[in-house]
Amino acid sequence: MSGQSAIPACPVIVGPTAGGKSALSIAVAREFESRGLTPEIVSADSVQIFRGMDIGSAKPTPDEMAGVPHHLIDVVDPEERYTVHDWLRDAENACAQIRARGAIPVVVGGTNLYIKSFLEGLFEGPEPDPAIRAALQEIPQADRRTELERVDPAAAARIHPNDERRTVRALEVFRQTGTPITELQQQWDRGARKDAILFGLTWPTEPLNRRINARVKEMIAAGLLEEVRALRDRLGPQAREALGYKQLLEHLEGRASLDEAVERIKIETRRFAKNQRTWLRRLATTASTTPGSRWFSPESFSEDPQHPIKASESIVDACLCAPEGGSE
Repeated sequence: MSGQSAIPACPVIVGPTAGGKSALSIAVAREFESRGLTPEIVSADSVQIFRGMDIGSAKPTPDEMAGVPHHLIDVVDPEERYTVHDWLRDAENACAQIRARGAIPVVVGGTNLYIKSFLEGLFEGPEPDPAIRAALQEIPQADRRTELERVDPAAAARIHPNDERRTVRALEVFRQTGTPITELQQQWDRGARKDAILFGLTWPTEPLNRRINARVKEMIAAGLLEEVRALRDRLGPQAREALGYKQLLEHLEGRASLDEAVERIKIETRRFAKNQRTWLRRLATTASTTPGSRWFSPESFSEDPQHPIKASESIVDACLCAPEGGSE
């Protein structure tokens, strides 16, 4: 086609949970194939990386993958820890190998930290200090929260009060450097990535909440409780915090009825989606790091959001026409 780049840009697809990212990524892959190109999907999801955590992470089934190769799914066992540094390393390697095969990486996911690191680079913080960390863990949770609000209000605003791991890390970095982690993380901004274009899905609150509630109901019907029960003794600290797993573990440990646990999953997932939408709005306005990004509402898909043909055509057109395979 006229204006087509020799090296197509890599589409990076983001959106809130239950917003149709996986369906869109497959539609984009099919559109690339219709134009004689080979796509491979790279997952940017911090729960799909765990083996066995299938239902609760909405991991695509073989049928849903539709024969398109997927990467960074089932990477580690649920006992293991897997950091954003690990994911970025593996994602960069996967994309390089895909490019070497003459194929096109399609990055898709809802883990904002993964996407941010892929687009902007990654803040290299100081190495953990066991002594400082141990001292912080001895402090009552409320006192830790008060200290974080004092030394780094921006971090306190984005870190949930119950998120002990991130709270301790933010305080640890401040005690080591004397600088708030929020300020240090500005080092991420390496400028726009030249080989990728960001595409986002936007949803009004009420329709998305209905989709979230329906998805949770479908997951329970598909056997999520049985999945959590089978994995119960194998879930490490990171995996135990995943939405759905955490709440059903509380049920299995006698701290909530099944109905209460399911309702908590819905509430926490809706809250998570709200945080995602806030992040996506901020990302959509960051022209310096995401130039050429495009955003699609449900009406942009087609009559059926599960078959987002219109959006996929626009995405592929943008990737093929980007100058020298990069952002416009």
